[in-house]
Amino acid sequence: MIFNWFKIFIYHLRQNKLFSFLNVLGLSIGIASIIFAILYWNDEHAYDQWNPAKENTFQVLNKIGMTGDTWASSSIPFGETCKATIPEIEQICFMNIWYDTEIIKYKDIKLLDKKIFYTDENFFEFFPFEIIKGAKKDILKEKNSVAIEENQVKLLFKDEEPIGKSIQYSNKTYIVRAVYRLTRPSSVEPNYVFNGIKREGDLNSWGNFNYGLMVKTKPGSDPAVVRKKMQHVNFVNRTLKEAKESGKTVEEFVKEFGEITVILDQLKTARLNGTKSSSGQNFPEGSGNLKLLYIMGGLSVLILVLSLVNYINLATASAIKRAKEVGVRKIVGASKNQIIAQFIFETAITVTLAIIFALAIVELSLPYYNIFLKKTLTMNGGEFYLQLIFIFGLVIILAGIFPAIYISNFETLKVLKGNFSRSKSGIWIRNSMLIFQFGIAAFFIIGALIVNSQVNYMMNKDLGFSGDQVITIPFNKPDRTKRIEHYLTAKQEISKISGVVDVSTFAGSFGGSTNSSSGFTHNGIFVQPRNVEMDFNFLKMMNIKIVEGRDFSPKYASDTISNMLMNETLVKALGLKKPLNTIITSGWSMGDGDNLKFRIVGVVKDFHITGLQNKVPPMVFINLKTLKWNNFNNVYIKVSPNNLTETLEKLKLYWEKNVNTDYPFEYEFVNKSFAKTYEEQIKQKNLFFILNLVVIIIAVFGLFALASFSMERRLKEIAIRKTLGAETDILLKELSKQYIIFCLMGFGIGIVPAYILLQKWLEDFAFRINVSAIPFSVALVSLLILTLVIVLTKAYQVTKIDVLKYLKYE
Repeated sequence: MIFNWFKIFIYHLRQNKLFSFLNVLGLSIGIASIIFAILYWNDEHAYDQWNPAKENTFQVLNKIGMTGDTWASSSIPFGETCKATIPEIEQICFMNIWYDTEIIKYKDIKLLDKKIFYTDENFFEFFPFEIIKGAKKDILKEKNSVAIEENQVKLLFKDEEPIGKSIQYSNKTYIVRAVYRLTRPSSVEPNYVFNGIKREGDLNSWGNFNYGLMVKTKPGSDPAVVRKKMQHVNFVNRTLKEAKESGKTVEEFVKEFGEITVILDQLKTARLNGTKSSSGQNFPEGSGNLKLLYIMGGLSVLILVLSLVNYINLATASAIKRAKEVGVRKIVGASKNQIIAQFIFETAITVTLAIIFALAIVELSLPYYNIFLKKTLTMNGGEFYLQLIFIFGLVIILAGIFPAIYISNFETLKVLKGNFSRSKSGIWIRNSMLIFQFGIAAFFIIGALIVNSQVNYMMNKDLGFSGDQVITIPFNKPDRTKRIEHYLTAKQEISKISGVVDVSTFAGSFGGSTNSSSGFTHNGIFVQPRNVEMDFNFLKMMNIKIVEGRDFSPKYASDTISNMLMNETLVKALGLKKPLNTIITSGWSMGDGDNLKFRIVGVVKDFHITGLQNKVPPMVFINLKTLKWNNFNNVYIKVSPNNLTETLEKLKLYWEKNVNTDYPFEYEFVNKSFAKTYEEQIKQKNLFFILNLVVIIIAVFGLFALASFSMERRLKEIAIRKTLGAETDILLKELSKQYIIFCLMGFGIGIVPAYILLQKWLEDFAFRINVSAIPFSVALVSLLILTLVIVLTKAYQVTKIDVLKYLKYE
């Protein structure tokens, strides 16, 4: 029986090659889209799931009350006090929340590594990677200890035994205590793990948020209770103490300055559902993009639904051709259940072919998908194959049940009399599904247009600075005490190079904010501005305007001692109507306990230093020489566009010889650096564009096939109309008007979710477009044109039929 069903399937496949191909291709595209989404979903949800302590390990974040900033870092005394006073805490671990990039030396071998990690001695208790050589416990107990990832060992030591060997890093000597093997994916995947947390100078500094903090609680502990106790530690040691010192009540102090709120993010869910810090950096491997994950998952499901609707439409529309077959089978004794089973069997074969094609599409496209997501996804693993089997079963059920039941319900006598073609059974369902297809297509077109508009807005918006022909080069001088001296010497020499227009620096990066922030209070208003330590000519070089007062100048000695600039946002936050010459008591101290006082000499026009997702932060500007410490890491050089290659080559020679002798010469244009802030949005724009094409292709398949079947059923009617004198344009209008109505109805359905969801998407941007009627109008016109082209092409073909062929039996 099954062999007979298979022969019948092959027969109909040959009879309807085009529509069978469209069926398989439409389903394969839908299944491929859901496979892509599953691969991404599985990878993002796999982070840290291998870690046996993932449920009782937490990252500590701090939300600053008055500013609303959230920091993924804590102070040394806060962590130590929590460990000492909260019995539920088993262990704590301080660590950097980013990787360091430095030269690692062993004998004559020098390697530049970008995944160097500073941490506490008990790091491997929190991330228990497999130790394949060396000490199994207390690996980083000694201050000069380092553990190395197995692949880096081969690069650094070749065939030598690494354990006990000395390596050089940042002008210090470290002893290799262990070799480990990474388990991926993990929130931390370092190549080198150094015991480098400096506690000595920060043991009483509750305001120095220098390191990330993780805590491991005892089994059975309630995280809410632990968080409450950690909050109390902050209250007693910071809020209560500082309120007393300021002569205020706790209520007055909190109202004026706010207080710190402790947040605990469980490692198990931190990747996707954790609290995002204001810097965007929680762990060295970054955070997952839950919104992009939902967008990709939701759009993939929509495409699969569209494919299924397309398949059902085609299956029910083509059922007329098999009506007599079903009628004859019923006459000779076939039951309804047998007919249903046969058509589900045929659907299963179609779905199998579609999955094979889908896997081929995914395999061919996966390298580009990985580039798009910056991942290394592969199609393997027991979980993936189980999900594939589930998709197979689900698609068969959704795609096969309705057409099978519909076909099995044909009325035998009506079918055998030959008048089934005049029955309207099932037409309303196909029409409803066609309207639904139009609705999905409208949603995708509108979404693509709005996302494209927002990205274009971000790419073309006036940023308040000009990074044209300005490059940034890392300034890797290990001796920070003489960093300014080294920089000023290098600046003089670099300025002499032909093609160099200007040289400057500041403590930060465009697209990544500044390297420090300090809070202060003025007239009862507490602010936490970004600190911009900069060279004299920095604002001029970057075309950042002064709206009031003046810029810093070497002519004024006080500009390197007690003068500051503020941006417009900070002036507004402090309510300064006449900011010039206002005296500000800053949050900086020279170590004598008294905070420094500064006079405002200029107001800087707001410019975007972070991405357009964020508001312009309040900023204060001081000269590089004002404080004893500094945080600048890059030199900014404006170069002439003429002979750029020659200029860069001269810079390279000078840099490698005089500045960063151990480091390769690297540079990046500032505009390109800032463009990284909207990389995710460009991804989403490209994603919408690709999926939009897919949706339109599937919709075209469905519309063409359905229009073909519909018009073929009306061939005799068309022949009669032509005989009675109907003109071709009248016939075209009659044949196409219902599809125009369906298009308008589908568009009406699609615009509501499109407007709601895209408004929600735009809420993530502090600077965004206003949604106008233009994308909706363009989407409607596009859909109408697409519909008319497809339908009129088929309709015109139908109107050219041979009238006698369809009337000779009448």
